[in-house]
Amino acid sequence: MGNPSSSSPSSSSYPKFRKASHGFNLIPSHLVDKDPNSRDACVCYTLPINGSPKLFLNQRMDRRVDLSDFEISNRYNVDNTGLVCHWPSEEVLAYFCLSHADMFRSKRVIELGSGYGLAGLVIAATTEASEVVISDGNPQVVDYIQRNIDANSGAFGGTKVRTMALHWDQEEASNTSNTFDVIVASDCTFFKEFHKGLACTVKLLLRNAGTSEAIFISPKRGNSLDKFLEEIEENGLHFCVTENYDTEIWMRHQGFMNSDSSWPGYEKDHCYPLLVRVKL
Repeated sequence: MGNPSSSSPSSSSYPKFRKASHGFNLIPSHLVDKDPNSRDACVCYTLPINGSPKLFLNQRMDRRVDLSDFEISNRYNVDNTGLVCHWPSEEVLAYFCLSHADMFRSKRVIELGSGYGLAGLVIAATTEASEVVISDGNPQVVDYIQRNIDANSGAFGGTKVRTMALHWDQEEASNTSNTFDVIVASDCTFFKEFHKGLACTVKLLLRNAGTSEAIFISPKRGNSLDKFLEEIEENGLHFCVTENYDTEIWMRHQGFMNSDSSWPGYEKDHCYPLLVRVKL
């Protein structure tokens, strides 16, 4: 995830995310290896398209943050949500990118607030993008991303893949201005204090071409998404929001709203991610 900091490792740090062990189950995964002396494990993701490679991600399995995590968050003014788990919107973003591979072919792509980097790795492994940059503002998360790039280096073909420590700060991002054809991000609009920086970063990174765009997969989460879109407009950007953008995702959402009880506490406002497309 992106930039906001938290001051202490209390259980109230993530009151609205409503996720640690539930999701849309769009990309099958299983545990490959767990070191009993480590918080980390290797998880294999089997992409649901014939001929797609398996992806192996190192990630934490205890779904908690400790004092040292918060110390780093405060030191770098970033959040540590990317360390907690794979959030449902990241899986949805990865699935959406897998299902729309043509839009990334031969493009320069960056994922913002990527956590462990599932969506960016999916793009790199399946879409023939020319370059994929997988970024986060938390240096701990960036370390995980680099490990995951290294673990899957044989899956990327001719696509250049690299990580970047990127804060949502216009001054810091200036050396990559007007660089990317596509920006992707999932559930990065929750913390309102960072809306302005995120919107400025989007404007800064997109190429000055009519075909460049940013793709956000994000729940509404009260008025947080609407507030972010106000910042998008204030930056002179244009956006459209789509609720039903994929048949399979919509079907699973409807199931959670009705008869499927496998995701306790599922609420549309906080759990179902909308598709937001932003252009210059």
